[in-house]
Amino acid sequence: MTPQDFIAKWGAPDGVPGPAFALNEEQGAQSHFLDLCELLDVPKPGSAKDYLFEEKGAVIGGRTGYADVFMRGVFVWENKAPGGNLDAAFRQLLAYSFAMSSPPILVVSDRLTIRIHTQFTGHPTQTHLIKLEELDQPDKLALLRRIWNEPESFKPRETSRDITEAAARNFADLAKSLQSRPTGSVEADQDSRNRAKQVAHFLTQCLFCFFAEDVGLLPGRMFERLVKNKQIPPERLTQGLTELFATMGKGGLYGVDDIPRFNGNLFMTIDIPQLSTVDVAELRKAASLNWSAIDVSIIGTLFERGLDPDKRSQLGAHYTDTATIDRLIDPVLRRPLLEKWELIA
Repeated sequence: MTPQDFIAKWGAPDGVPGPAFALNEEQGAQSHFLDLCELLDVPKPGSAKDYLFEEKGAVIGGRTGYADVFMRGVFVWENKAPGGNLDAAFRQLLAYSFAMSSPPILVVSDRLTIRIHTQFTGHPTQTHLIKLEELDQPDKLALLRRIWNEPESFKPRETSRDITEAAARNFADLAKSLQSRPTGSVEADQDSRNRAKQVAHFLTQCLFCFFAEDVGLLPGRMFERLVKNKQIPPERLTQGLTELFATMGKGGLYGVDDIPRFNGNLFMTIDIPQLSTVDVAELRKAASLNWSAIDVSIIGTLFERGLDPDKRSQLGAHYTDTATIDRLIDPVLRRPLLEKWELIA
């Protein structure tokens, strides 16, 4: 099958639906995947013991899910009809991929789009998107073949620990810089303890914003865009951050975006230290990090860096990467509990 034949069959080129376009999810799932295997010249399900259609996976809570395609230790694949909700399909895969030995590659597709999610333990997740009309491009076909032929090539070089440690160093440098000069408040300048509290509170607010926009609570990555706008001088950035924090504290419009109210009193007090160009550069470095990869268990340590930036050597005392944790809890807790759960289910 040529790429053009595949696109014509499964899509609607020039607005004309192909012969398989109208097949529903169940009708199209396996035939679409078999055609894709033929297009890519890769093995088809059933050619190996642990490479199957509709692999059963028990989901915590008593439900049983079926992955459309499963290759043990490599990938799990969920197909939807054209226009299907790929976010929901991905959540579905996440729900029962653990019961399928947590393959590192999760793929969702509505035939018009193929979305590849990487889930390598101890590494940041990455997403690759391929549109149906792009399947006549050699690099897109090569990317898909790697799922079968070179799955490890999808593993990011940088680990989650690398990114977490970079964030910790970044916040330590920023805290030290902010505390080493007048902050703009006469009272705080007279009391280093008050100045440290002011800096720590500001860094905590920034840290919260990085995580909040990563999970979509701040639309359009507005905090990152504000911090990384090189056209804004430090004093204008202070004004912009003050307005954003105030809106987050009470909820309402910030520009054209409707911001929810963030309770917990984090934004009840807004007292931003005087920012220099060096401080802004550090904030921009922090904004460039992949915050989805930063281990949430280390947030407390990052907060602590804001209070005492000299505690650079203590990251190791607080941080144990998830891969090490998994090696400890898998044989002792996880596998025995799953075996018992299988007997009950």
